[in-house]
Amino acid sequence: MTLPDVDFAEWYRRQMRRVNRAEKTPGYWDGRAPAMSQRISDSQYVRQFVEALDLTGCSTLLDVGCGPGTIALAVANRLEHVYGLDYSPGMLRALAEQAAARGLTSVTPILRAWDADWSDVPVCDIVVASRSTAVPDLEAAVLKLDSKARQRVYMSYPADGDQPGDDVRRLIGRADAPAPDYLCVVGILHDLGLHPTLSYLMAENRFAACSGFEDFGMRVGELLGGLTAEEEERLAAAHRENDGQIRREPIRWALFSWEARKKVAR
Repeated sequence: MTLPDVDFAEWYRRQMRRVNRAEKTPGYWDGRAPAMSQRISDSQYVRQFVEALDLTGCSTLLDVGCGPGTIALAVANRLEHVYGLDYSPGMLRALAEQAAARGLTSVTPILRAWDADWSDVPVCDIVVASRSTAVPDLEAAVLKLDSKARQRVYMSYPADGDQPGDDVRRLIGRADAPAPDYLCVVGILHDLGLHPTLSYLMAENRFAACSGFEDFGMRVGELLGGLTAEEEERLAAAHRENDGQIRREPIRWALFSWEARKKVAR
């Protein structure tokens, strides 16, 4: 088999089926929205993501999987209008509240899932998908992102071999198959006729600032949607064995950017 023989999109889909992890529901993200909204900040990851955006000649941006608006709000004052798309009503409420608190009137929330009909989603100069691409079919997701971009697309994907939280899943015995590597994303984009630029972003580890096991356990439970008593025991044992130094190093993300395949007239 040679490289052109590999169907990267199908390989990705098969590997995600092997992972067999329940997709997080809108209700899960609704519950996390207040805390995530409070933590919106000028983080290392956000600074690097925003610095990578070429907004030259652009007036609109669509943030897909926007959460409480981390990227959209960071650039809203540099554009005429930004749109935040998410399938969590709670996240979109947080986006609207944050926009109002900042006096921004050019922010529009859009309630939509990846697999829903996007026919009425506006085409924007820039489309971003930041830490929101753990989807069953990445090829379909990329085509949707590209179809809504007039100029460029920016998409981040884990670059250290894990989806966020996979390491602690292993610690507590939730041994899933590994998620597709980011190099598979390169293959998918290539097969679609896209020619991405690849760079890397560093993000602070969510566990780096934990003050002790209680704080660590609470954050793991929040991330994984709760822990059983047995899982809590395993986590506590691992925490003791590592002197509390579990996954404190920064997390690396691959940032893919490309010119929209078909530039759309204004």
